[in-house]
Order: sequence, then C-alpha cells, then structure tokens
Amino acid sequence: MRTWHILTGEYPPQSGGVSDYTRQVARRLVEAGDRVEVWAPPCQDRTESGTVDTGVTVHRLPDRFGPRSLWSLTQAVNRMPAPRRVLVQYVPHAFGCRGANVLFCLWLRAQRRTSVWVMFHEVMFLAEGDRRLSSNALATANRVMAMLVAGAAERAFVSIPGWRPMLEPWLTQGTSVTWLPVPSAVPVIDDPAAVAAIRARYAGRHPLVGSFGTYGRELRALLERTLRDLATMSDCRILLLGEHSETVCRELTATHPSLVGRIFGTGRLPASDLSRHVSACDLMLQPYPDGISSRRTSAMVALSHGRATVTTVGWLTEPLWTESGAIVLAPVDDPHALAAATATMLFDVAQREEIGRRAAALYDARFDVRHTVAALRGLDAAPAPLLAVS
Repeated sequence: MRTWHILTGEYPPQSGGVSDYTRQVARRLVEAGDRVEVWAPPCQDRTESGTVDTGVTVHRLPDRFGPRSLWSLTQAVNRMPAPRRVLVQYVPHAFGCRGANVLFCLWLRAQRRTSVWVMFHEVMFLAEGDRRLSSNALATANRVMAMLVAGAAERAFVSIPGWRPMLEPWLTQGTSVTWLPVPSAVPVIDDPAAVAAIRARYAGRHPLVGSFGTYGRELRALLERTLRDLATMSDCRILLLGEHSETVCRELTATHPSLVGRIFGTGRLPASDLSRHVSACDLMLQPYPDGISSRRTSAMVALSHGRATVTTVGWLTEPLWTESGAIVLAPVDDPHALAAATATMLFDVAQREEIGRRAAALYDARFDVRHTVAALRGLDAAPAPLLAVS
C-alpha cells in the first residue's frame, strides 16, 4: 500500500478548482488501494461536515504556506522514510501571499534529498497589455516562482501542452514532461425526473442553452456580445451556471432589456444539482478568451455529460479539439460567428446529438480521472510514501 501525503492550497469545504481536484484524486487513490493524508491551510468551517472520506486523513496547517506551515512541512518530510518524493500540483495563487509566495518555492528548491515531481496546472500570471505596476510585479514574482519550482523538478506534468515551451528552459537536463489533462469534478447524476423539471422551469418548449463558469471580466465581455446576437438568431432560453452567474444575469438584463425572461442565473450549486442542470440543457456555450484547452474543467463538465458544446479556438487550444469532431469551434475574436454556430446547432438536432456522443466518448478516452490516477501510480514503481503538493 502506498501512502500519499497531499499538500493543497484548498480542500473541501473550501471551494475552488484545486479543492475539487485534490479531493477527487484523493478519493480515487484510496479506491485504488492507497492511503492518503491531506495537508491544507486553515479552514473557518472547523466541522468540515460532508468532506470526511474513508481512507483520507486531513491535516490543517497553521497558516497559508507561511513560515509556520513550512516548518510543519519540513518536519513531515523529515519523518518520511527514504526514498522521499514530493508531488507538487502547482498553481501559483494557491500558495498565498497574493500569488507571490517565493518563500514556498525556495523551500521546495531546498529539498535536496527529496525527489520532486510537479504537476503544473498553471505556470504563471501573464501581464500582457496590462501596464499596472501591481500586475507587472505579480508577473515577475510568478516567473521567479516557476523558475524555482521547475528547477527543482525531477519529473514535470502539465495540464495542457501549451505550458511545455514556457517550462523547458528552466527544467534540469533529463527532466521529462508528461501531459496530464484535468478531469471534471462534477459526477454525472442520472435523474430524468429532476432534469425534466429543470428544463420545464427555465425553457418550457424553447431550446435551452447552458453556460458554466466563474465569469471573469474578459469572459463576461465575450459572453455578452455572443448572447446578444444569439437572442436575435433563435428563440432559445439561456441558463448561466456557476458562481456569480446570478450577478451576470442581472447585469445583462439591465443592459439588454430584450433578454429579460430569456436568461437566468442559478448561482453556485452543489455538484449533484449542477449535474442535473447541465443535463437539462440542449447544448453548452463555453467561450474562453484564450481558447478551449484541456485545463478547462467547465468544458470537461459539458463533455462528461455528453452535451454538444460550442466554444472558441485560441492560442492555448490543442489540436485534438479540431481532430476529434467532439465540439464546435469558432474564432475567439468573432462573437457573431460563435452565436451563429450555436444557433445552427440548435436547429440541427441530429448533428447536436452526434456531437454529444462524441464528446462523452472523448472524455472517457482522454480525460476521466482514472487516467490521472493510473499515470501517477504507474510511474511510482517503488512503494515509497509520496508527499503531493497542490
């Protein structure tokens, strides 16, 4: 039996993509026969109700990767029997200090007697076109952090192939880079009655277009232009899902009165309810300012549910998306084309269903979490304990 010590920047009941991912991987490792211990920052909800999983032990650190936490981690690593290994699930903002925790990266680089593996979910914040001093300072700090962590890595993993060129100049000679796509954190719930009720509530006899995300500033602007055009091309209803979706809905209807009664926002939903709402949609509209890529967990939710998805192609989009035929792509700089592609899909039921089937098949073959767990366990031929950092 392997023992995995997982150090994460967030863990349920703390919310976030890293939190969901860490718990999902921890559960699957336990199901595979391993033992898991999670090390995470302090949590205001001390009860942590609903997050206790058999075989997973959660330890809360004294601070958010500050000096006290690093001291605790040093003691934990020193107690590990040799050979020692650290698996880092790297997201720069997960380590506190407003995304500029260089101290943590220096600590990692100092683990000379520990084998360091790093999973780069993200590499760094890019301040392209942003002239604010704070943004450029953060970009510089992130660059230094990435250099330190990459230099410490014996083996590196990336959530998208697009991170590889950024990292290669900083990796030590002989360090391999493996692509490990990030899976959906929302299990598919089979509940036809609830799905029908949700569809009736929001759409009635009209087509229902869903969109799931956290609605950052750039995405809101792209989504607004797309939905405005889509509303003139079809009689669909639009369901915004995810955190801040109700706020975005209010803003859009205030700016575009023609959307009143046609667009709805649910706010943040439990995973089971989110699954039912996604299943109620005829298709998903998922625009991304940098294009769809395998790090987009919101896209993974749509694929795993077998929903036809209309999205954008950008600089981070991998070739597999075009080659698979499992999604519909439009240029990221053309919201009108994105709206037109969505409207066309609404009118072509046969094509929509076929693309939905391809989406589910692609997800199962390439993105399901079992592939991540199999890769980690397969690469660890020795039974030594692991310390995973996310």
